[in-house]
Amino acid sequence: MAEVPDELIELERSAEQERARLAGLAGDDYAAQLRRWREAAEAVQAAITAHAEAVEVSRYEVEQAVKKVVRHTEEDPAAE
Repeated sequence: MAEVPDELIELERSAEQERARLAGLAGDDYAAQLRRWREAAEAVQAAITAHAEAVEVSRYEVEQAVKKVVRHTEEDPAAE
């Protein structure tokens, strides 16, 4: 896959941030944060699907490219 759109990268980062906020929560706080994470994850999945259809590339390939960019940046702070 050639280039990953910035919009997809930002959506994935947002979903990962929401997931990370689950740590240490319990009860109603956990349930509310879980909803926020699911909504963010659904948004990124919908955007990945739409992009894949628009450029006629496998949705899986787009998703993996997005995750690779986000994870690489998180692992290497100097990459930003």
